[in-house]
Amino acid sequence: MLTPAATQERYVETSVGSVGVLRAGPAVSGRLPLLLIHGGGTDCSAISWYRLFEPLSTDRQAWAVDLPGFGRSMFVDPVGSPADMADLLAEVLRVLGIDSAIVCGVSMGGDAALNLALSHAPLVAGMILVAPGGLTPALKSPWAQRAAWYASRLPDAMLLPLGRFANRFVRASLNSMVKDPATLPEPVVEEFVRLAREPRGTLGYTRYNQATIGRDRMLNDLSDRVAEIDAPALFFHGAEDPLVDPEGSRRATAAMPDARLVMVPNCGHWAQVEQHDRFMAEAVHFLMEVDGLN
Repeated sequence: MLTPAATQERYVETSVGSVGVLRAGPAVSGRLPLLLIHGGGTDCSAISWYRLFEPLSTDRQAWAVDLPGFGRSMFVDPVGSPADMADLLAEVLRVLGIDSAIVCGVSMGGDAALNLALSHAPLVAGMILVAPGGLTPALKSPWAQRAAWYASRLPDAMLLPLGRFANRFVRASLNSMVKDPATLPEPVVEEFVRLAREPRGTLGYTRYNQATIGRDRMLNDLSDRVAEIDAPALFFHGAEDPLVDPEGSRRATAAMPDARLVMVPNCGHWAQVEQHDRFMAEAVHFLMEVDGLN
């Protein structure tokens, strides 16, 4: 199992089972802790935040939770919906004794972060959202929406083997997610491929898709609710993201009372990995701003 530099592994007992957590950094007065949430597919904390644990945790604690069905929590039954993910993350924070954090979520993890801010607002002092899910009313065409819905409704006996077969080509699909595959650290690529080949490697994301893809629309669309979130937010989105439409981040930024969008040119879906230096510069500035408000 990939373990990024400067991190320590532990497990937290929750109502759904023992979930894996990576921790880095010291507890520093005046510096809010970070909660890092990985993306979907066969992602996990060690992959999404591989290069970022060490620089993000120089002056604060950073905690990253592997959601049930992913990474170090692969053998915990997935919870499925982003609202249920948010409830679980709130439970983990309380077990860890954290009453307020800056929440950083990528893709599916951004969807969970938005739900956390809506359902457990006191826990969220601020948010960094990288190409977040949960902001798309429907897929680009009715045909694509209907096809995705039908596929998500296949029985596990068909769906999981199909997922494992597709994951035989995961390296090629991973390269298509980003603008420049050379920006991806090789340990990240190798771990993504390894997890994709695990028998349960597709289960967590399968349950998320089943919970969020409707027949005619996306069931997780929060576009009409994000205005309720008053925590400061930084959206960081690749302008050429082929998986999550950047328009969702634009609309959410305009609707939320305290949000800013960084649209990164020449960048695909994995923006925090592809544009590591730009992400760090924006994130450090945002973290200091939020610390000053608390």
